[in-house]
Amino acid sequence: MPRPSSPRRSRLVSPRFLLLAVAVAGLAVPLAAQTRADKNASAKHAADKNASGEIVNVYSYRQPFLVEPLFEKFTQTTGIGVRVIFAKKGLVERVKTEGENSPADVLLTIDISRLIHAAETVAQPVPSPVLEKFIPATARSSDDLWFALTYRARVAYVSRARVRQDTLSYGALAGPEFKGRICMRSGQHPYNNALFASQLAHLGEPAFRTWLRGVKNNLSEKPSGNDRAQVRRIYAGSCDVAIGNTYYMGKMQTNSQKPEQKDWARAARIIFPDAQGRGTHVNVSGMVMAKHAPNRDNALKLMEFLVSEEAQRLYAEVNFEYPVRAGVAPSARVAKWGTLRADTLPLETIAAFRKRASEIVDEIGFNN
Repeated sequence: MPRPSSPRRSRLVSPRFLLLAVAVAGLAVPLAAQTRADKNASAKHAADKNASGEIVNVYSYRQPFLVEPLFEKFTQTTGIGVRVIFAKKGLVERVKTEGENSPADVLLTIDISRLIHAAETVAQPVPSPVLEKFIPATARSSDDLWFALTYRARVAYVSRARVRQDTLSYGALAGPEFKGRICMRSGQHPYNNALFASQLAHLGEPAFRTWLRGVKNNLSEKPSGNDRAQVRRIYAGSCDVAIGNTYYMGKMQTNSQKPEQKDWARAARIIFPDAQGRGTHVNVSGMVMAKHAPNRDNALKLMEFLVSEEAQRLYAEVNFEYPVRAGVAPSARVAKWGTLRADTLPLETIAAFRKRASEIVDEIGFNN
């Protein structure tokens, strides 16, 4: 007898997306196991008046406004409703605690380290000719456990007023011309850890150590803050080059609630490091199918929909990222920043160097 869908379907109401407390979302897990994750989570029900009664349950680290348009389109296209729990943290642990009774079908997350953690902890293999065809081999796992959906490049934000060059390599960041001119967030942050792991994989450990010490010596101040804070420092004249993810430019350019960030963005432009060489380092957002997905067929349909041309265009446009599917152009705003030529180093290879890169960051005192 087929396993029932879970969480239990509640009566659909208007508007299409209804924010509910997790405690009443029908998730069948013990209250004690829920408590920590529930502090950061909210449950949403996505439905459509044409929904067939079929459902798929998504646990998402991605913010609601980034994925709701996709889920609405999926429901319109397939008649399958989408139920979502959003949280900033704790979803992988929640799925693990729920075990075989977990209602989760698909988990959406960001960053290769988090994606692989989810894959190793709560995922099942998903053999799919569609996913294999439209997601490059470098952007999915060899064992079909995780799949990238979008790219985000780790680039150089440079001062429009004080940096004249149009090209740059990651290697040049350790050179004498940038003494005291670079700002960066913690070397242990997952975004920098992935970049450093990529450098370690390309250079080998001796050369990587030399490079990382050179970058440390060129920092204008001790690493701190987030990516946007580094661009603010360019605006303030504290540094000339900041390392950050591309999508933050879009977030700053369109931030009406904090309009000062528009000024920060205007003070900087983006250079894609190593664009003329091996390619620019990229990280990803991605997805896994939960190990005990109760609606596996619907989960597969959703995952394959997310790599369709329409979904890739929608997803990349709303979050200022790059479609992982070849042939789908980035948004007009993103395209203005320049052409992304991504490093072809497989993300699995980068992930294998994360631990050692982190150790070396501490060994040389990068954050001190």
